[in-house]
Amino acid sequence: MSTITLDRPLSWQDAAAVADGAEFALTQATWQRLAHGRAIVEAIVNRGLLAYGVNTGVGALCNVLVDRPQQRQLSRNIIMSHAVGVGSPLSVGETRAIMVAAINNYAHGRSGVRPTLVEQMLALLAHDCIPEVPSLGSVGYISHMAHIALVLIGEGFATYQGRRLTGGQALVAIGREPLVLEAKEGLSLVNGSPCVTGLASLALARASRLADWADVIAAMTFENLRGQPVAFDAVSLSLRASPGMQEVGGRLRALLDGSAILAAATGRQTQDPLSLRAVPHVHGAVRDAMDTIGTTINLELASFTDNPAVMGTPEAPRVYSQAHAVAPGIGLAMDQLGIAVAELASMAERRIDRLVNPLVSGLPPFLAADSGVASGFMIAQYTAASLVSRNRRLASPASLDGGITSALQEDHLTHATPAALKAHDILDNAEHILAIELLAATQAYDLQEGGLARASGTDRFYQSVRALLPPYRDDRPLSGDIVLARSILRQKPQ
Repeated sequence: MSTITLDRPLSWQDAAAVADGAEFALTQATWQRLAHGRAIVEAIVNRGLLAYGVNTGVGALCNVLVDRPQQRQLSRNIIMSHAVGVGSPLSVGETRAIMVAAINNYAHGRSGVRPTLVEQMLALLAHDCIPEVPSLGSVGYISHMAHIALVLIGEGFATYQGRRLTGGQALVAIGREPLVLEAKEGLSLVNGSPCVTGLASLALARASRLADWADVIAAMTFENLRGQPVAFDAVSLSLRASPGMQEVGGRLRALLDGSAILAAATGRQTQDPLSLRAVPHVHGAVRDAMDTIGTTINLELASFTDNPAVMGTPEAPRVYSQAHAVAPGIGLAMDQLGIAVAELASMAERRIDRLVNPLVSGLPPFLAADSGVASGFMIAQYTAASLVSRNRRLASPASLDGGITSALQEDHLTHATPAALKAHDILDNAEHILAIELLAATQAYDLQEGGLARASGTDRFYQSVRALLPPYRDDRPLSGDIVLARSILRQKPQ
């Protein structure tokens, strides 16, 4: 497994790699930035300078002063009162992604947390000892990081080597002791945008992988339905200025090169339906959107998003109270990603329908080997249609939800983290839809008449599915095949 070393702000690919299990380390210069930021906070505490969350309450209590003896208690209390998540836990990958984004944020050296706090988080990642983080309850940030912070101080729960342990037990298991939080650390642990940034990095990695599979599977369906590959001609596609479309067109041409099935169907009709001939346009538009989204995530990772920011020197400290924890840009990007993935899946469902519909497919009804006795993929298309409708509901923008919290102090909410969470939900549904298309396209090859050869590009993927699953003959629950096909899609196509 590779090691990601943080010497400058991470990219979304870096964050996703650590979420997937890559090792994570900081350079000496990064540790020095952390120490410098902490020295500034200690100077603020020692000199009694007014600073939000250091010696004041938080939220609507920002004007309530907290004297020095109570500042440790303030930090601990913030974690306890902000750990209000509900619902099923985030996945290990999602929680790891949030943790690496949080460390990236602290590494700017503007939060003023102690290096030992970052060491504690790195130890959890290194040992794959992952805090239990309820998925629901965030209007933008706060609750997810609070549950991670619980484990740092020996509270809450974590999963380690397949066991659910208390935070205290988990720390003992990896040779660490609970932290006693100092001034400002409680606030810094729940502030900023690492929740949405980590989740967004992971979502974009998933979407990128799924987009690659969508091209492969669409090519398989196109070949089965004997499409007209002239629609993917490089000269024709060059008329539209879309880098994503050119990339998809090139992939489709390579996948379908040498297909005897398509050669035999040349000129059979003037043009194919849009779910076939517009694959480069729709898949390409999704890729173009993902490029823009990736830039937005990288900008967020390059930004300091805690509040307040500590700057200057210990001799001349400066404190900036601002709204950097609000993340409208990445929230909008996650809404866009959800819409893009939903459209990718919607087009896949239309192709599934064409594969199973004998009125347009030229194949046995519903891809059943013995129509009438067997239903084949009839009801699998129902599942795809249901998930497309669910995605349509989920794709409604979270950014517009609004709301008011903290006694009018937090009176504009961007719902960035919920936008990222629902993007993951949409990705779950899209993976199932494309898994169904992969199975249907593979089955359709088995039912082709004439014995014509597949393209070598598509044949490779047909063979990989058939190495795991025999043709479907209504002889087993089809849901099991869908689960297995989805597991294939969780790996990058080779």
